[in-house]
Amino acid sequence: MARAIATLAAAAALAACGGGSSGPVGFPLLPPAPAPAPAPAADGPMVRQTTAGKVEGVDDSARTGTWSWKGVPFAQPPVGALRWRAPVEPEAWAGIRPAKAFGNACLQIGRLFSPGTHNTYDATIGTNLGKPVGSEDCLFVNIWRPATTDKNLPVLLFIHGGSNISGYTADPLYDGAALAKATNAVVITASYRLGILGFLNMPQLRPGGTAGDDSGNFALLDNMAALRFIQSNVANFGGDPGNVTLSGESAGATNLLAVMTSPMAKGLFHKAFEMSGGISLASNLPAKTLPTLQPASVSLAQGQAILEKLLVADGTVADEAAAKVYIATRTPAQIADYLRAQAGGALLTKVTAAGLGAVAPIPDGTVLPADPIGAIAADKYVKVPMLAGNTRDEGKLFASLLKTIGYPDPGWIVTDAQRFSMMFDFDPDAAPTLTVADIIHPTYLPVGAVGLGYNAATDTITQGLFGANRDNLLNTMKTRQSNIWHYRLDWAQETAPWGDMYGAAHAFDLPFVFGNFEGSLLSNVMGGKANEKGRVALSKAVMASVGAFMRNGDPNTPELGATWGTWPSQMLLDATPTAARITPVTAP
Repeated sequence: MARAIATLAAAAALAACGGGSSGPVGFPLLPPAPAPAPAPAADGPMVRQTTAGKVEGVDDSARTGTWSWKGVPFAQPPVGALRWRAPVEPEAWAGIRPAKAFGNACLQIGRLFSPGTHNTYDATIGTNLGKPVGSEDCLFVNIWRPATTDKNLPVLLFIHGGSNISGYTADPLYDGAALAKATNAVVITASYRLGILGFLNMPQLRPGGTAGDDSGNFALLDNMAALRFIQSNVANFGGDPGNVTLSGESAGATNLLAVMTSPMAKGLFHKAFEMSGGISLASNLPAKTLPTLQPASVSLAQGQAILEKLLVADGTVADEAAAKVYIATRTPAQIADYLRAQAGGALLTKVTAAGLGAVAPIPDGTVLPADPIGAIAADKYVKVPMLAGNTRDEGKLFASLLKTIGYPDPGWIVTDAQRFSMMFDFDPDAAPTLTVADIIHPTYLPVGAVGLGYNAATDTITQGLFGANRDNLLNTMKTRQSNIWHYRLDWAQETAPWGDMYGAAHAFDLPFVFGNFEGSLLSNVMGGKANEKGRVALSKAVMASVGAFMRNGDPNTPELGATWGTWPSQMLLDATPTAARITPVTAP
């Protein structure tokens, strides 16, 4: 017995030391315990979860007091079979995706407010005018928030302008850091497809599937996809998906208003802030004014003309008459395959050269009502608090178009390349070397002359396009809701000659809203030490008002120093060189 006990004890000791594979009398010996695995590294504070995977952003707290995540995909690249289709949820990725740089700009033909070669604001913008820039792989959002642990912050999604044919979220004008910090909010910018890649009314591209696919309004569907991304993901970035303000300027504002009247947009946003937009058809407006939208029949004719021009341009047929015959002999699938096989840059180049590149939301009757203003009048829209704004001299940014609306000459005697160079190289603190005579056509000088003076001529664009569309929109909305506020930017303190040439032109409210007066084409001509104190003071008041609106649905805030009445009352935003000058105007 003693020997047996000793044998068992020895076996137990051997097992404890990890020797042998089995013990006596059938007792298995356990393998040695593995060394403890190292704990997985915890995600840092810049890593956030999205529905497609984790992203890691940038801690910029030392410089701007914010954190940011840039180039986060909200949809798959709309290329190949997905060109001219509704956006599709992004594919999931493993690991942590860097979100430290802006995603590609959407493919476009270069203009003054297009990106440079490397998706940045730089001198190559001037050399890329008229050439394809950007990529079709471009559906990304950029997110800024204060560098705090605050949660349930209000959220703003901004849609950039550019006539729906140009623009990019990496433009320093749209950097969201200053606005996010000043308003204690999450600020998001989102790209969307441009030109005929964003809007194209062509029966052969209608698969008969979802209403969105068949609408031709692919850019609007991108805008709504960005809003859905926010609903699903923004809480992980500290935002409140139940308090989203949809904002946009120029074409971005028109898209915002289109989304507002879309039956597909219910529940996606809770406030609206539009700058210099419109959504009126000619049938909604007085005579001798300019509509923002055209009936769907116009875009349908444009789509047919585009197809015919492409077939002639690539030598498939000899002329447009032959193109019509050719099109009639092909199935919709064959035409769709032909169009999707076109290289994107060459496609836009051919269409622009043919004068068919201008686009706008299509009142298709499904994604966008056939009469959006009529839909608002019938109470069929996303009814939310509305903050709206215009600039006093909207039309001055479009003076080159004066001859196209019946004036004897274009407003400017410089090309876009020359104007870009003048603005890009301008030093607002140096002695002036330019005069208005170097830029403005002599027909319109002096600028203050009655009748044909530059101010009077460009005011016809301001009133006939922007004023008419504003009044039609807001007066119609006023029949359905009272919580509408409107501002007019009057600030025109630019160093000569830009104060006369631009004044309070279209888009010049953007630096005040975003708090960005450096590193962009507009800021070059707006900046300088002489007006710095006044414009910065005005910008701080504007950002405080935007923040109040995002939080409460009302832009009134003590920083304005005045009470802002609802439309048709207005708030005039201006400044002296040293101080803000904000004046309420009460409607009669």
